[in-house]
Amino acid sequence: MEIAILLALAASFCTATSSVCQRLGARGLDAREPGVTGFDPKLVFRLARRPVWLLGFASMIAGFAFQISALHFGPLVLVQPILAVELLFVFGYLGSMTRCRGVRWREWTAAIAMSAGLAVFLRSASPSGGRAHAPGTLWWIAGLATLVAVAVAVAAAGFGKHVTASRRAACLGIATGIAWGFIAAVIKEMSSRLSGGPAAVFTNWAVYVLIVAGAGAMLLASHAMTAGPLAASQPGFTLMDPIVAILLGTFLFGERLQAAPADLAGEVLGLLVLATGVWALSQSRLISSHGPALPPRTLANVKHRELIRKTR
Repeated sequence: MEIAILLALAASFCTATSSVCQRLGARGLDAREPGVTGFDPKLVFRLARRPVWLLGFASMIAGFAFQISALHFGPLVLVQPILAVELLFVFGYLGSMTRCRGVRWREWTAAIAMSAGLAVFLRSASPSGGRAHAPGTLWWIAGLATLVAVAVAVAAAGFGKHVTASRRAACLGIATGIAWGFIAAVIKEMSSRLSGGPAAVFTNWAVYVLIVAGAGAMLLASHAMTAGPLAASQPGFTLMDPIVAILLGTFLFGERLQAAPADLAGEVLGLLVLATGVWALSQSRLISSHGPALPPRTLANVKHRELIRKTR
């Protein structure tokens, strides 16, 4: 169980790196380009031209590998909530880039609340048990329910001119988080095949569903990051993933949480504190400003080059 926790923390660090790099890579896209106010399947290819976005993509792959390993050694309802600390790593990244200038005490309080809420939930829930494989019927139900939930969130985002950027980003963030929670369940199914080698993995349906669902989730995440401020999309990323994963872990794999009244109270309290911390930290100026600003010298150079270009 301890190794699953360590691997989940490593996955969180990699996904935080991916989130920051991909967000920085998405900055500067002209809002009038296709895919920013509309749904553009080619958006990922346009972002892939930017080295920092590619670094984020590589970090996402590394985080995926750590997540597979963590789910191989631990239950879904343990691993996915730990991945919520990704936001703490994002906050740490952006804080270090600005040398913590302007970081307010409320932001530090939110970070502490996130850590405390997660600890209380995991301590109260004490996740255990579960089967290695889920029945096919349950998978069909889970897959259809996830597809409907994602479709509703995307529809709520809208792509009209009167939809605010924050609403669009928030709804797409929720859709992405739901998709990630389902993908985590598919990874859990696939991870149980690892001991059988490549043949066992590639002759099972899970790896192919993972490829399709993963591509869809990456497209959703790219649109969420370019649709509006990270402060709007990040809560959906951070909260919906573990919530959906917990539901699927109990529904599909029969994983157990403690059900005594005191334990249930602790679980609810922990999730509420975690959610409050996530929301408050997502409003941090470091995050809501779309990442750290350019250094003054770099900004001056950009303006100088722009002036030269205009005078030609």
